[in-house]
Amino acid sequence: MTEKLFYQDSRIRKFTARVESCRETEKNQYEVVLDRTAFFPEEGGQYADSGRLFQGEQEIPVLDVQEKNGILIHYTEKALQEGTEITGEIDYEERFSKMQQHTGEHIVSGIVHRRFGYNNVGFHLGNEEVTMDFDGMLTMEQIREIEREANEAVAANVEIQVLYPTKEELKDIAYRSKMEIEGQVRIVRIPGWDTCACCAPHVTATGEIGIIKLTGAIKYKGGMRVSMLCGFRALEDYNRKEESVIAISRKLSAKPETIVEAVERLEKEIQAGKEKIIRLQEQYIKGILAGVKPEDTCVLLFEEELDPAAMRSFVNDAMEITTGICGVFIGNEEEGYRYVLGSREQNINAIAKEMNQAFNGRGGGKPPMVQGSLKAAKENIEEFLKNR
Repeated sequence: MTEKLFYQDSRIRKFTARVESCRETEKNQYEVVLDRTAFFPEEGGQYADSGRLFQGEQEIPVLDVQEKNGILIHYTEKALQEGTEITGEIDYEERFSKMQQHTGEHIVSGIVHRRFGYNNVGFHLGNEEVTMDFDGMLTMEQIREIEREANEAVAANVEIQVLYPTKEELKDIAYRSKMEIEGQVRIVRIPGWDTCACCAPHVTATGEIGIIKLTGAIKYKGGMRVSMLCGFRALEDYNRKEESVIAISRKLSAKPETIVEAVERLEKEIQAGKEKIIRLQEQYIKGILAGVKPEDTCVLLFEEELDPAAMRSFVNDAMEITTGICGVFIGNEEEGYRYVLGSREQNINAIAKEMNQAFNGRGGGKPPMVQGSLKAAKENIEEFLKNR
């Protein structure tokens, strides 16, 4: 059994240990077993600690840590000599961040369980955010209330207790757990907020968590998935969002606190512009159609840009005037054209199929109108359709 130093002191950064074994794997890595370690393995919904092992002049990065039957295996790209003494060093900034996130999760899950009776049925502590899956629905108002109470727990700076009760003592402890636990149960208690069976390192007092920010919530498997950031991760997230708000406010020439109203005004202006473009396109199409005669056998319009609705409208209106081929081609010869093609009397599907074969195009539809795309010179397209 590997001696787990992180249970003795979650703040430990450096330690000495003896190399018990070192075995090469099929993936050109090495499985290193130490007699003692401060590296927490991948477990309890969070990824393993990272860091380094030092042997003589060598600095060997630890790529992953896994636990098998009480033995912690450190994965490295270089071998370590068995029986020698080494020094280990974990990336403590990352470790402390994970302790902030994990302890914050305990507080939030404890509040949700106490107030609403929901269980945390899924927990993931990733490199960026924490997600908690609850087996019940929460409103945004309830989420804000949970967030407020969670930060009250932080402000109270309650000392976090770690208990190793006997089986008899455990019977009298009401605690949260997502699974049946065999052997010694490790209880993490935050007095007033949560009692939970947990294997991970935590901060020593709630004040060390820093701010707890619930950043999002979505419906998930009949319940709710809530996203969270704590401490320095929450601060970094706030800074990123603050930078975005300031940049947007400058572009909109609006104060940061009024950017929502400014964006709404901009949306109205954009919509008004789109409606104006549609009206202008309609007037333009009417002007083109005014020159179409019933005896015309091929009515084609080539433009760089035109609204899809305007494309269909042109073909529909042209087909009311002539029984010939009517079409709109939007784009250019270099990048290709999108097209709408129609005819009241001719086999437009057969014509479009021939055209696609000739110009490496694709598309389809139901008579009397089809649509698609192709790439060819305007003159070649015109010549092809006029000869049908």
